[in-house]
Amino acid sequence: MEIVEIRQELHLLRLAFGQAYLWNDAGALTLIDTGIATSGDEIAEAIGRLGLRTDAVRRVVLTHYHEDHCGGAAAVAAWGEVEVLAHRAEAPVIRGEVPAPPPDFTDEERALHRDLGAHLLPPAPPCRVDRELEDGDLIAFGGGPRVIATPGHTAGSIAVHLPRAGVLFTGDTVAHVNGQVMPGVFNLDRPELLRSFRRLAGLDAQVACVGHGDPVMDARTALGRAAALTAP
Repeated sequence: MEIVEIRQELHLLRLAFGQAYLWNDAGALTLIDTGIATSGDEIAEAIGRLGLRTDAVRRVVLTHYHEDHCGGAAAVAAWGEVEVLAHRAEAPVIRGEVPAPPPDFTDEERALHRDLGAHLLPPAPPCRVDRELEDGDLIAFGGGPRVIATPGHTAGSIAVHLPRAGVLFTGDTVAHVNGQVMPGVFNLDRPELLRSFRRLAGLDAQVACVGHGDPVMDARTALGRAAALTAP
């Protein structure tokens, strides 16, 4: 597990599989995504290495229900007074009430999924969702970020935009692979994902914290260039 400082108040946690982001508001912590089901201990270790405590986690924001993003949520939610937030369309899957629909793989994605062994990820334990989010909702951290609905990867995928800080958490709508900024893969509806990608490219963001890959610097320019290649 690796900790990468993006800013003094923002760290990327590279987990054994997947990644999460930790935002620190003067000791009050917010996690964006939680890795796979075995990631709770890794996240706790990272928080300790930063000189913080797990009972300082105030909320977990889940960008979508895939196992590599919400798998550790149940463990983190048990640490104390932790509020779990996700889009209303994701909440029934995260709670374990309904199964997740499978992605609509392209042939290339099917082979990639097999090669990555992604189908072998441990299932995410059911986790409560305390607040069901909608497009435009505000969240109480980092100066009041806004929820951006980004359907396509899943029906209720979200991004979180912190305009004062110039930070955008994209979930899997955006990926950054081998230095290339691109739309995410393994989607329910790729045309809808591309529309969401273009929406994010229009936001004023200096840093895009993506679901997979390094954070994207000069994000508005980089996303804008990538979005131009997806124009209908």
